[in-house]
Amino acid sequence: MRLATPRWWYRRGRREMATTRTLLTPVSWIWALATARRIARGRPADPGVPVICVGNVTMGGAGKTPVARAIVALFRSRGLRPHILSRGHGGRLTGPVRVDRAVHTAADVGDEALMMAADAPVWIARDRAAGARAAAADGAEVIVMDDGHQNPSVAKTLSLVVVDGETRDEEWPFGDGAVFPAGPMREPLTAGLARADAVVLLLPADLVAPNEELLALFVGKLVLIARLEPAAPPPPGPQIAFAGIGKPWKMERALKAGGCDLVDFAPLPDHRLIPEDTLRFLADRAATLGAGLVTSEKDWARLPPSWRERVKAWPVRARFENEAAAWEMIAKTAANPD
Repeated sequence: MRLATPRWWYRRGRREMATTRTLLTPVSWIWALATARRIARGRPADPGVPVICVGNVTMGGAGKTPVARAIVALFRSRGLRPHILSRGHGGRLTGPVRVDRAVHTAADVGDEALMMAADAPVWIARDRAAGARAAAADGAEVIVMDDGHQNPSVAKTLSLVVVDGETRDEEWPFGDGAVFPAGPMREPLTAGLARADAVVLLLPADLVAPNEELLALFVGKLVLIARLEPAAPPPPGPQIAFAGIGKPWKMERALKAGGCDLVDFAPLPDHRLIPEDTLRFLADRAATLGAGLVTSEKDWARLPPSWRERVKAWPVRARFENEAAAWEMIAKTAANPD
């Protein structure tokens, strides 16, 4: 089973895992070169409707899916019909297929697609251009593309890069800037920012202000500040939490900041179905400690139906600090509503 995200990726100026970093560096050069070549050779297809790409420059944990959901909510609140386009990470279907929550499971379409289908129509497609065409043919007025900043197959009307703004505990959103697998970067930061129209800096609810050193990296780019906030209080009483998200330790930190009586926490691999024996182990430990079980909405979507009544989902939402400014940019560049 794939391990959870390496936390050492996000440390700056640390010698931990130095040998591993050194051994992986030549592979990272190959990865970066292949990514750059793929983007340069891309021939973006225009699906005939505006496409807003909500992506990132790291391997995960920046918060692009909550931001994509927030943008969908902006469109829906103004009477527009957005559709969401996803690769369907973790799902077996290649698409294009429109997600049906009554029929599909996370094993079919991936956890994020299944979760987002509660907000708006979601299309999953390995061939993102084909998925965009299917969404447009189905009546989408605008397509919100969850992930895909490094995918050149679809013509993007607006490209947003989401950056994790949580910089405490010696963590830096880009680590030492090393490209995967030596670090968390999908591509060098300068290359990724050059193709972005704006940056969405996502801060946790309890962080007062963004890091000034981090902000200085985005000079010349429009920066929108958003907050990742709980949509409900944590469950009462002692809890054991588990999460298979990009940065699982952030959920642990957020639960504690939200007042949860957290007695244990288990990080799990991102997007992977949770084995039955892992769930039984967590349930047995919870019974021993007299605790409940809580997880993220994304992880809850991957649970077998028989476990959903035994585990609470803790929802979070992204909120733009200046929603009017966010909508002005999105509407002017992508939607052009009357």
